[in-house]
Amino acid sequence: MVFQLSEMKVTFKLQRSLIAHRPILRQSTESNIFRRTAQWRSYSTPLPAADGTLPLQGIRVLDMTRVLAGPYCTQILGDLGADVVKVEHPVRGDDTRAWGPPYAKPKDGSQKGPGESAYYLAVNRNKKSLALSFAHPSGVDILHRLVKECDVLVENYLPGSLKKYNMDYETLREINPSLIYASITGYGQTGPYSNRAGYDVMVEAEFGLMHITGSREGEPVKVGVAVTDLTTGLYTSNAIMAALLARVRTGKGQHIDACLSDCQVATLANIASSALISGEKDSGRWGTEHPSIVPYRNYKTLDGGILFGGGNDRLFGVLCDRLGRPEWKEDPRYLTNSDRVKHRAEIDGLIGDCVKEKTTKEWLEIMEGSGMPYAAVNDIQETLNHEHVRARGMVTEVNHPTCGPIQLVNTPIKYSHATPGVRTPPPTLGQHTNEILGEVLQFGEKQIAQLKQDGVVS
Repeated sequence: MVFQLSEMKVTFKLQRSLIAHRPILRQSTESNIFRRTAQWRSYSTPLPAADGTLPLQGIRVLDMTRVLAGPYCTQILGDLGADVVKVEHPVRGDDTRAWGPPYAKPKDGSQKGPGESAYYLAVNRNKKSLALSFAHPSGVDILHRLVKECDVLVENYLPGSLKKYNMDYETLREINPSLIYASITGYGQTGPYSNRAGYDVMVEAEFGLMHITGSREGEPVKVGVAVTDLTTGLYTSNAIMAALLARVRTGKGQHIDACLSDCQVATLANIASSALISGEKDSGRWGTEHPSIVPYRNYKTLDGGILFGGGNDRLFGVLCDRLGRPEWKEDPRYLTNSDRVKHRAEIDGLIGDCVKEKTTKEWLEIMEGSGMPYAAVNDIQETLNHEHVRARGMVTEVNHPTCGPIQLVNTPIKYSHATPGVRTPPPTLGQHTNEILGEVLQFGEKQIAQLKQDGVVS
């Protein structure tokens, strides 16, 4: 009971601190603080009850990112309960709105254009779209007003690009000293490559990942998804949450410098460590194989593929028994993992010939309950319809305002006292412009109409 009361006090203190550090709200009474938070929420697409269970409930994020790393970062924050305002070009919107096919088609056929791109839909749920041009002074003024109301700003422009619009960190921290300002770039705010633009694939190539990806005798290849963008988004969201906790102690915001190149080097993990410790050249690409474990790879079945991971001698014995070849585990060439690594070609060949005799499904049934790590090689549709994926709630359906019901991948993290997930579908371009200007910044209808006429917003 003492622990529970203590925990409640800490949680309440944290929530109050996170909200109270917005300068514009400091002079408000506690009731006004919560009234403002409720007002912000009340004009959006209906959300679950604001019962305080979502970890980032009450945190406001100004999202000035596009494409993947930045939007993925802010989507994570949105999934965890933050109110995210996505700033988009008033005509083009996020670059990925045009990255198709495929597109989700308008349900009634009335909307111009092909519909909403699947790429855009993948990383923009739980956000509100403000279609605004900050090339116009009035647009910058709007953003400055929003900065006063926000806890976090995330941007992914080249270093120094936003300074000419007075949207750089040095300018904005004068407006809101408690602002967490996260910059996501290809190569960081410093260093010889800092002014170089870069997509994920360039960073994969230059910083080692492509070199170690692909078949043993094949050419370097990129990973099937833009994994460096995604890991950068993950690292940055984690850094933002840590900065919010630090702000509870200090009352101050800070600038976060995150980039694809740094995150790519960091995620080389054990491969980088091996190179640093040994001082030797890496061993290159291994496909689905492992340089230090045998068997550990994909084998072709009668109709597909299956992976086995014999991480120790006992598991190798289990595999031999299930394959119907118990004699292999007594063969002196294969007694230990070191022996099997030395005779990789021979044992892999034997296993490969055996596995070709049955279908993937048959081998899955044979391996069931063995304790042996194994897996089928599935395509994306098979993955999304996989019984375990569905049982874990990783695919969910939402009602899009123009496209009707659409399916999206759900947030992967489960909490015991909260239910993060897709509360609102990815917004249409400028869907929330009127709401944000009118209800959050208190602009009148005539002001909004004039801003639209001037091309500042749409």
